Amino acid sequence: MRPMRGAVALLLLVSMCFSALIAQESKETAGQVTPQPRKGKGVVVLKAARLIDGTGKAPVLNGVVVVTDDKITAVGTADRVAVPAGARVIDLGDATLLPGFVDAHTHILGRVLGDPDNETSVVKDYDSFEAILGVGNAEKTLMAGFTTIRNVGAGKFDDFALRKAINEGWIMGPRMQASGHSLGITGGHCDENGYKPGLFDGTIKNGIADGVEQVRAAVRYQIKYGADVIKTCATGGVLSEGDAVGATQYTYEELKAMVDEASKLERKVAAHAHGTEGIKHAVRAGVASIEHGSFLDEEGARMMAQRRTFLVPTLMAGETVERLSKSGVLKGFRGEKALLAAAAMRQAIKLAVANKVPIALGTDAGVVPHGTNGHEFTLMVEWGGMNPMDAIVAGTLSGARLLGWDKNIGSLTVGKWADIVAVPGDPLKDIRNMERTVFVMKDGVIYKG
Repeated sequence: MRPMRGAVALLLLVSMCFSALIAQESKETAGQVTPQPRKGKGVVVLKAARLIDGTGKAPVLNGVVVVTDDKITAVGTADRVAVPAGARVIDLGDATLLPGFVDAHTHILGRVLGDPDNETSVVKDYDSFEAILGVGNAEKTLMAGFTTIRNVGAGKFDDFALRKAINEGWIMGPRMQASGHSLGITGGHCDENGYKPGLFDGTIKNGIADGVEQVRAAVRYQIKYGADVIKTCATGGVLSEGDAVGATQYTYEELKAMVDEASKLERKVAAHAHGTEGIKHAVRAGVASIEHGSFLDEEGARMMAQRRTFLVPTLMAGETVERLSKSGVLKGFRGEKALLAAAAMRQAIKLAVANKVPIALGTDAGVVPHGTNGHEFTLMVEWGGMNPMDAIVAGTLSGARLLGWDKNIGSLTVGKWADIVAVPGDPLKDIRNMERTVFVMKDGVIYKG
């Protein structure tokens, strides 16, 4: 009997301890309103057959990266980097370690071009629907190896809400720079055109601004509510109604006022610009980047190189609208514009490369499916004639420099945040490997692999 009593007593004691533990956990979490930002903990050692650090240096064979919590603490070769005692070691085999990728031109919210309901979404979708879709889009983007994005245009400040949800740890996704509403002229590419009067009348609150004073007010309004960057439409576009793709929209004076106002508030300006003269207006005004740049000419390329204005070529967008035009999804004037812009883009990227214009990778994701962003590396090589290493730098350190975040991201450098990606094989031999990530870490947290 005594052994039985002892067993029962032991079971009771274990049960009481377990109940106490559950009660304590409930007490600790009951008042927890928000999760914590996701940061790595402990020491992780990553090994792979090769390492490309994002700076343009030659690859390192038998590469090793040591991560402590959320920072990179050692980078080198297996014979030179010691494995700390107690570290978790992950050997990725015949793969290449790289910095987390940077996509400098996304539209992370809402439906993708080609979605059959996309054309009527502006009047049929609930206001919160775009933001809800953004949650899934953000996860796909992160899993593709893009640990950082710059979102250049979103309605209702939904990109600010998504950025907050990611930063606070509610959902997974890349770190974001967000612009809020894109700034454009009445009836221009950044406006909603083709509807009856009164349905989509724009104001500075949703980015429609005419004249220098309204432009200044619109910049201030976006920044008041959280804009990291100002996005503007300097020329017409492919997918908008009622404007020619290359038509100049904002004047030089308006663009200069925009850049000056943004600079005072320590923000950069990204200018959507397809047309030749609009590109030059924006470059003279001092924008940080030209988005698309389809009809860039020799003079414009030299200006950009001299002023160190980045080109974000969005070749995937050109490829996509060309395909949708040929298949009949894009019809009429928009289809015509798509074919013109896509053909011009192939020449513009070559001009930019030849003139040593700084280039940062951008996909226009939203026009293209989220999660396919890595295909832009392939097009920079196949369309632009860039060598694979330069394409990789465009999507890592150059992107980080454009965003102004190169002190913390963009290269595998000791002291930077632990944003690390691995792709199979050697991307310098086959750039398409950049489309197939096998490992993704952001801030020391492993999301894939």
